[in-house]
Amino acid sequence: MQLTATGRTGGEGDAAARGRTAARGRATDAHIAPLDGLRGLAVLAVLFFHAGHFGGGFLGVDLFFVLSGFLITGLLLKEAAGPRGRIDLIAFWGRRARRLLPAFAVLVAGTLGLVWAFGSPDLLAFALDDTPWVLGQSVNWHYIAGQVGYWNDGGTHVFSHLWSIAVEWQFYLVWPVAVALLARGRRAGGRVALVAGCGALVSLGLMVALVQGVDTTRVYEGTDTRAFSLLLGSLAATGPVRRLVARTGRGAADLLVAALVCGLAVSWFLVDGPGERFLFQGGLFVHALAAALLIALLAHAPGGRAGRLLGSAAPRWLGLVSYSLYLWHWPVYLLLSEEFLRFGGWTRTAVIMTVSLAAAILSKALVEDPVRFRGGRWTRGRTGLAVLVGAAVVLVGVWALIPRPDLGAGSVDLTELMGLAGPVQLTREV
Repeated sequence: MQLTATGRTGGEGDAAARGRTAARGRATDAHIAPLDGLRGLAVLAVLFFHAGHFGGGFLGVDLFFVLSGFLITGLLLKEAAGPRGRIDLIAFWGRRARRLLPAFAVLVAGTLGLVWAFGSPDLLAFALDDTPWVLGQSVNWHYIAGQVGYWNDGGTHVFSHLWSIAVEWQFYLVWPVAVALLARGRRAGGRVALVAGCGALVSLGLMVALVQGVDTTRVYEGTDTRAFSLLLGSLAATGPVRRLVARTGRGAADLLVAALVCGLAVSWFLVDGPGERFLFQGGLFVHALAAALLIALLAHAPGGRAGRLLGSAAPRWLGLVSYSLYLWHWPVYLLLSEEFLRFGGWTRTAVIMTVSLAAAILSKALVEDPVRFRGGRWTRGRTGLAVLVGAAVVLVGVWALIPRPDLGAGSVDLTELMGLAGPVQLTREV
């Protein structure tokens, strides 16, 4: 995803300062390096959380949401302010499809095949049951409707991590239409900022109003109750916020970035799993607000000390493979169980993270990049649509051809068990 990094030195009007700012902008036109680094740290936190070693690592998903809202809205507003003066929604959705769906399709087909070949009957049965909802990018609502607790599924749903991908796709369908309608004429950025801010507050209100009982899956996976993270990121990308941030001098911006990074890191280490009730009574909102401010500051002044550290080689490289790494890590975690490997602990974590990383590298090199950068005409227009439909038909065929397992009398349907026993709040560990 591309977003031009532009910024003005606060209070400096001399030509040399403008030249340095322009040079930094040209250096980061393709990607804002610190934002790639943030994405890399976020996916690493999620991996360690799912491995059972980092109780607050699930907050990395919240950072993903804020980043997505910021980048998407920045691109949309830039297009609306361009020579054509409007947003081409079909082209936008086509770019999103080329960027995200090829790796996603390979993940779904590959996971079904691997679970059929090596997984337990229960794991296969749940995977086949979830697949239609996964393909429809609505698996989060499938789990909510089925009362499948995100935090206590016991490692039985190999696609359960895709709830967040579904939330993002639902956002991609609705928010660009809203921006296209709002970003017309003068003060377009102000209107988008107002709607994004009000929408975030409404989403927060829904989370506070709907959280009840012990299980928090409804508010954690609901698109309506998680929209505030995406919308706060969108707010940070609007003109009014950018102009406000641009008034911050480089030194002050660097100090603020360092303070926000330290604050977010401390919160990730202090939060011990999803049982912290305050998270769903405003804590997640505050976390997303801090992340949005951090992202806006990094986009304004990516060349500060904290920005250079976040944009250094290792975290940035992780960020560039973060999408495929997120897609593959959870199926790998479930398939390479302690029973299968015959060992656990940090040794198992090292193995499954290595395998996940290898799968991500292969996915990026063989699937993502060829389609994204070398796809040619077959990925665009009517041909691209035909390819998309064909891929969907193939996926449905794979799903239909895999034989349903005979669970037998000895198998336990965990959804029925949870329905009888009531929700139980547990940290989700492999």
